[in-house]
Order: sequence, then C-alpha cells, then structure tokens
Amino acid sequence: MEMIFNLTAKKLISHDAETSSENLRENFVAFIKGLISFPLDIPGTAYHECLQGRKKAMKMLKNMLQERRMMPRKQNTDFYDYVLVELAKEETLLTEGIALDLMFVLLFASFETTSLALTVALKYLSDYPLVLQKLTEEHEAILKKRENPDSHLTWSEYKSMTFTFQFINETVRLANIVPGIFRKALKDVSYKGYTIPAGWGVMVCPPAVHLNPAKYENPLDFNPSRWEGGEINGVSKHFMAFGGGMRFCVGTDFTKVQMVVFLHCLVTKWNPVKGGNIVRTPGLQFPDGFHVQLSEKRIPKLMKFDLKIQHFTPKRKKRDKQTHTVDAGGVKGGKEGGSGGSNEERGDPEFPGGHKIGISDEAFLARSNPPP
Repeated sequence: MEMIFNLTAKKLISHDAETSSENLRENFVAFIKGLISFPLDIPGTAYHECLQGRKKAMKMLKNMLQERRMMPRKQNTDFYDYVLVELAKEETLLTEGIALDLMFVLLFASFETTSLALTVALKYLSDYPLVLQKLTEEHEAILKKRENPDSHLTWSEYKSMTFTFQFINETVRLANIVPGIFRKALKDVSYKGYTIPAGWGVMVCPPAVHLNPAKYENPLDFNPSRWEGGEINGVSKHFMAFGGGMRFCVGTDFTKVQMVVFLHCLVTKWNPVKGGNIVRTPGLQFPDGFHVQLSEKRIPKLMKFDLKIQHFTPKRKKRDKQTHTVDAGGVKGGKEGGSGGSNEERGDPEFPGGHKIGISDEAFLARSNPPP
C-alpha cells in the first residue's frame, strides 16, 4: 500500500514522502480506518480520527495547491499544473474546492482500493495456475510483436488486453472492496411497495449484486471467462465495482491502468511463496499479509552455432577435420572421446570458433544417421 500511495502522490502532485515534513499517508490511513464506523465524534473514536485525517489531508493538499499557484512551473508535469491551467480560465466549471476533492478521491482510490485489488489479484493468480498461464500468454504475445521487447507499454497494447480486463473485472467482482455505496434520494421513490422519502440516504450493497446467482452462474467461482463476449469497460446495474449512475468513480480508468501495468510487469517474473487469509471488517483486509517472492523468468533461446568436430579413423594416423552446423538450445559444450575447446576457440558470439570434441567414425555416423 505504501509503495502505491507514494508513487501516485509523486505522479499526481509531486509529493515526495521522504523529503516532506508532513506525513500525508498517515492522514489517509486514519481516514480509511474510520470510514465505516459508528458516527460518534469524540476524541479516541475511529470516527473522530477519520474526520481529523481528512481535515489534515485536505489542508495539506490546499497548501500544496497555493504554493504551486505562487510558484507556477514553466511546463505542466503533474495533475496540479493542469488544475491551475483550468482554474485560470474565465468560464471554467472547476472550483478550487472541487479540484481538492477530486485530488483527495484520486489519492484515496490509489491508496486503498488499488492496492487491495492487486493483492487479491495475486492471490487468485496463485490459486488458479491456468488463469496465470493464460494471462502470461497474452502479455508475452504483446512482447513478441514489439520491435524492441524492452520498450514501454503503448495505449494500443493496453486496449488490446482482452483477457487482462476480464481478469480484472472478475477479481473486483469477487473482492467487493467497497462494501457499500451511498446515495441520496432527491425525490420520493417508490420501490416494491415501499416509499423512500426525498432527502433520505440510501446504501447500495454491491456484494448483493455481484453474488446474485440470477445474474452470475456459480457466483462464488472465480471465472474470468464469464466476461467473454460482454462489455468489460461499461457501466451496468449488475456490475458496480467502480460505482454506478452519474457518480461513477472518477478514478476508474486510472485504477485499471495501474493494475494493467503492474500485471504486465509481473506475470513473467514472479513466484508465489504463500498466500494470506482474507477477512472483512467490513472492508477487505489481509491480517497476515500476502507474501510473494520475485524472481526473473529466463526464457531459453534457440541458438545456431558452428560445431567443429574432429573425427578420425582408427586405422589412419592423420585426422580429417569437418565442420557441421547444428542447432542447439542452451548447449554449453562438453567432451566425448577428446577434450572440449576453450572460450577463445569458439566461433559464434557466445561460442567463438566452435567447440572441438573427439569422436570415432562409427559413433559419428551412428549419431548422424540414427536408426528409424
């Protein structure tokens, strides 16, 4: 969580946690812990700490915005720069208050929801090796199409990741990271014989929708393929992991980009060590953490090199040298009936000069013409 929050804060508002005198992350931690708690605003309660955390975080964001306004940059490099450009326009709909709320929501989304979604995604990848294999194949296919395999992700590559988006949708559907969505009735609403008066608050429960067997067959099963042929980026009353209606989560696309980039860099370089237990209080938590071990995945390459074989006939003292070109995958050389050549004697970039071995005529012919 700390890594993702610091990265997002640095990219969005150029906040460096190591050099800052105030801890922005701690304020968000206090806010999240009391986000769903009994509304008792007295010191010592989770609700009070939640309110204080938001208040302090908003004060920090406002001070940063004012400092940037007093010392504008020559070139736009982060979100604050573009906010200042928009605020300077005469007919803008954006206000400073809206901009600060937007920034708070983006940081919150990247801090809590994205980190938890990625942790759950790792757990599902370790629990379902076939899903990991299919996800890896999609991303390795992207690498093979590039002229430079080490180049960065492009927007067209991002949009082409069909199975990746299916995997993300299925992950957040089962994770139900946000246990409730709050709305306010603007007018009297009649629903199944009940009337919700205007001004009342309504809590929507996404798990009740995402685990509905009438919509999702075997809803408790993790099955990314259930999204095949459907809309994976749209809004639906049957899928509200990112909210719904006019107040759709402003950080949806940002969150998906973070998850896709993380998965793209990870699927070919990781090895799970042990999982973690999921608990809900009522939000999603990993009390024991989730432990993984990262290791570089090496893909063996098919190499072609010259193999100089000195074969001889026992009846003759003079040896006849012949050169044979062979294909080998990861061959390091060796010796058979003679001595192997040194690195300087090898001919290919990795095997300069070939590799010399001694072998009898009978053995050479037998290996060159194996029995049917």
